Amino acid sequence: MSDTDEILIAIRRIMRAVDLQSKRLVKSSGLTAPQLVVMQCLRKHGKCKPSVVAKEVALSQATVTSILDRLDAAGYTRRDRSTEDKRIVYAYLTPKGINKFAQAPELLQSGFLREFRKLEQWECTQLVSSLQRIAMMMDAENLDASPILEVGELSNKAES
Repeated sequence: MSDTDEILIAIRRIMRAVDLQSKRLVKSSGLTAPQLVVMQCLRKHGKCKPSVVAKEVALSQATVTSILDRLDAAGYTRRDRSTEDKRIVYAYLTPKGINKFAQAPELLQSGFLREFRKLEQWECTQLVSSLQRIAMMMDAENLDASPILEVGELSNKAES
C-alpha cells in the first residue's frame, strides 16, 4: 500500500470516528456537538454574551445565536438583557440545562485531548504541523472550522 493510500485511509477513519461519535451523542442526549460545546462554554463562564461564546468556541456569532435559539426553545438556556445596558444580552444555562449538560456523554475531542496531553512536546508539535500541512494541501486552510469535531457542512469564512 502506498503512503498516499495510508494517509487517505487514516483521514477516512478520523472522519468516520467523528461521524459515529456525533451520531451517538445525538442519539443518547438529543444534543449536537456544537450545542454541547456552547453549553460547556456557558457552564464554564456562567452568564456571558453570545459574542464571547462565539469567540471561545470559534463559531460565527450567527451560528451561536442559532444554537442558542434551539437551546432556549428546549429550556436548556436563557437569554436576558442587561439591566445596565439594554443593548447587551447575556446567555446562561437554566437548571434544566445544567442537568442536561451533566448527563451528556463525553465529546470525542475530550478523549482525544486526554490522549494528546500524554504525548511528548515534540510529538504534539509534529502532529499539529503535519495536520496543518494536510489541511493546506487539501485547500482547507480557509474553511471556517472550530475545534469542535463534527461532520457536516463547512462554510468558507469569506461566505460568512
